[in-house]
Amino acid sequence: MTQRLEIRGLAVAYGRTVVVHGIDLHVQAGEMVALLGANGAGKTSILRAISHQQVTATGTLRFEGRDIIDMPAPAIASLGIAHVPEGRGTFADLTVLENLRVGAIHRRDKDCIEQDIARMQTLFPKLASRAKQTAGTLSGGEQQMLAIARALMMRPKMLLLDEPSFGIAPRVTQEIYELLHQLRESEHLTALIVEQNAQVALNLVNRAYVLESGRITAQGTAAELREDDAVRRSYLGH
Repeated sequence: MTQRLEIRGLAVAYGRTVVVHGIDLHVQAGEMVALLGANGAGKTSILRAISHQQVTATGTLRFEGRDIIDMPAPAIASLGIAHVPEGRGTFADLTVLENLRVGAIHRRDKDCIEQDIARMQTLFPKLASRAKQTAGTLSGGEQQMLAIARALMMRPKMLLLDEPSFGIAPRVTQEIYELLHQLRESEHLTALIVEQNAQVALNLVNRAYVLESGRITAQGTAAELREDDAVRRSYLGH
């Protein structure tokens, strides 16, 4: 597989406070990888460093072989990196349909946008029935679906997902993860997923990294981490 994302010696800071300390990780094309760990472990900060949002980052950060460490956020998005932040970030006053169109605003293949909207409505049937509702009137789970669908409207090469299960019902979490599994299998979607729910994440991803206090403490395939005693005790509840 082709390496899509390469991180070497990455340090991330907010002002003078360093929250990620010289980590290495990579994501191959067509692979889904999770960042696991408790609140404050540095997971979200890694995604923000990749998409160049609100943090200072040093080290090596390459996307498809291209150095992006100092690249501004719009340029990073134009390379095909779509970031779905924690809290979803939908436009509350816009309708579902308008939010989807915003996701495709920088695409050049304008003639394919309506086709992709129809595809999103097939993937997320709840969005189809709420196309004319404003995003602010949707449930938390529906807003998460909309945020993911809007990111997919970019036709991204890589999806950054921050806590997709946070604050939503287990049933809706299952729906979202089943859809991500479908996209991985059918379209070879590449994704880096931050998730506190290790069990649900390890049922989806190929590999994962475990972070504590901004450092990687364990890594491996999903199967390997399920058998790791420390991971089982700390994150899987047994």
